Amino acid sequence: MRSHLSRVALAAAACLFPALALSQAARPAISLDEFLSATEITDARISPDGTAAVIATESPDWKNSIFRHDLWLWTASSGLRPLTHSGSEESPQWSPDGKWIAFVTDRALPGEAAASDGEPESDSAKSDRLWLIPVAGGEALPLYREKLDVHAFAWSADGAALYFSATEPLSPEQQDAQKTEWKDVIRWREQHRGDLLLKLPLAPALQHALAVEPPAKQPVPATGNSSEKEAPAALPPGVETISRSALSITEIAPSPDGKSLAFVTGPVHHRTENPGDCEIYLVPAAGGETRQLTRNEGAESELRWAPGSRWLHFEVAAAAGSIEGPYRDVQGRLYRLDTASAAAAPERLGTAFQGSFDHSTLLPDGRLIAAALQGTQEQLYLVEGAKVTRLPGLPGSYAALDAPRSGSALLLRHSSLNRPTQVYLAADPLHPDKLTPLTAFNPLFAERAQPEGQPYIWTADDGRTVEGHLIFPPGRKGAKHLRLFTFIHGGPADADGDRFGANWYDWATLAAANGWLVFRPNYRGSVGYGDDFMLGIQPHLVSKPGRDILAGVDALVKDGYADPDHLAIGGYSYGGYMTNWLITQTTRFKSAVTGAGAVEHAANWGNDDLTRDDAWYLGGRPWENPALYQDEAALFRFDKVKTPTHLVQGGADVRVSYLEGVLMERALQSLGIPHTFLTFPGEGHPLAKNPWHGYIKVREELKWLEKYDGQ
Repeated sequence: MRSHLSRVALAAAACLFPALALSQAARPAISLDEFLSATEITDARISPDGTAAVIATESPDWKNSIFRHDLWLWTASSGLRPLTHSGSEESPQWSPDGKWIAFVTDRALPGEAAASDGEPESDSAKSDRLWLIPVAGGEALPLYREKLDVHAFAWSADGAALYFSATEPLSPEQQDAQKTEWKDVIRWREQHRGDLLLKLPLAPALQHALAVEPPAKQPVPATGNSSEKEAPAALPPGVETISRSALSITEIAPSPDGKSLAFVTGPVHHRTENPGDCEIYLVPAAGGETRQLTRNEGAESELRWAPGSRWLHFEVAAAAGSIEGPYRDVQGRLYRLDTASAAAAPERLGTAFQGSFDHSTLLPDGRLIAAALQGTQEQLYLVEGAKVTRLPGLPGSYAALDAPRSGSALLLRHSSLNRPTQVYLAADPLHPDKLTPLTAFNPLFAERAQPEGQPYIWTADDGRTVEGHLIFPPGRKGAKHLRLFTFIHGGPADADGDRFGANWYDWATLAAANGWLVFRPNYRGSVGYGDDFMLGIQPHLVSKPGRDILAGVDALVKDGYADPDHLAIGGYSYGGYMTNWLITQTTRFKSAVTGAGAVEHAANWGNDDLTRDDAWYLGGRPWENPALYQDEAALFRFDKVKTPTHLVQGGADVRVSYLEGVLMERALQSLGIPHTFLTFPGEGHPLAKNPWHGYIKVREELKWLEKYDGQ
């Protein structure tokens, strides 16, 4: 990475203005190796005074078969430079004085490698601890040595301490007793424990971290709801227990005046079975009575305090339920809550807007700016009560906003179909069309032939207008009679449009570079088109959006864009659900590539870690609506399948069980349908552990499409 601002700006300008680079005809197509070597920006935080930023990235390490997670520091004087080097750092947060950056990492503690004769830690021995690095320079330091996995953390308002949550630890005696009684037996629910909300004073933690020999653990006074007279042996020295929760604590937000802590809970077993597990609580920063602020059917997130420490802002993401009435999946919404009133109900903001709010931030003066998706564009909006005003912006997609504590600036990310995601600084938050680039990752994409995209609108079988996105092969925008790859997004609460993607899941532009016209339908259930459009998927989970997609394919053939003799289909997750369903509805597709998609819904309801929305989509639990569970399942229509199909599945997937893939493979085998089935050991729903798994996935999917094209 170039380390000077002038070079960063120059490289980013090449991404922003590709017309200045080589002509399309002179550029080579991007290769699979180049495409999947892209660096992804996973987080970006602006310093309290708005003069610097810390940026988190993920990139494949092909040699070691892992993904690296690194932190970078940008300043106006020095540009962008690496901040950490171990490759396992995430979730950076600035101290209020801007002198420190705290982060989470599973890197080995000082001295551990020597103690283990140089052997690396096993995954089971690693722990996600809190570390600290000085912004002015110096080595990162662990803030404790105990094996406590951080679930969430935040700086105190004065910067004198860090609050964090972790599973309530067992004492050594309790651990020994558990091992003696239960051996290696897993007690499915009883084994889970809730979280502690802990306060770690910074000064003693730093002294402890710098000590050659860690000091002996000292008793600490009881605080908050704790009835203990000293810290359990498994807690770091000096740590105070502020509150206990029977649930997991997933976010922490100290109030600006330092008097209160708001936090969000989630299911301790990480399976969203009960909406009541996800609520907001408030506790005095010094400990005391914990008060529940919300009780509803939605999953609150993104807590942000307004100046004055009275109003607490939060979001309910798309498909995270609804806090108004019974559970249902609607678009992303914004709220604020008066914490001074014990009986206050959350106030919904931006009610006049028909799109889906995705991320928001509060400026130092209390104004609210939010990113929101409407159609195929995600832009920025000023939200004032019910009123929503679109701000001037560049075409494409804005995301991940962050404002400083003081000053006038806005940190954000922006991308478009052919412009890789970069971090930018808007000096005027109300003019995000005027941006200074802070990063210039993935410059190679500007040197390769660029596919071109455009929205595409058609009419569904019931007369409803549906929109999607077309991606043409390089230099062929508007061309007719092209081979068509219908590439279905997951979710279903998502949407495809004018944004950059380059990974194992989103490889649409790579398919276009290989000569396919890629059709990305935003079928019923997608976000960005109003709540009614999103709710239109329920209770016909696959048949309703399936008809939308087939109507779109028909329209593309009728309009002359698609060659009816060269049609293929594919998708992952819910895109896999739809692919599995659609090959039972038509034989027009010459090939299909599907991943992590269920073929039935009863067992998948039991296995899915998002089981509450499965039941909502299908009008009840399996025994409450068995006919619909069967009617909407591809498995019971597999006698109609003729399409050669390539399957992939993560071997440790808890979102869509690996056994759904096994079931589908057996059905295809018994029917004599050409197929292949790849499983990736240890991978969950996202293929996040080994970059070679994603590489092989996309390589084989492209080969499968080519193998059956024209047959």
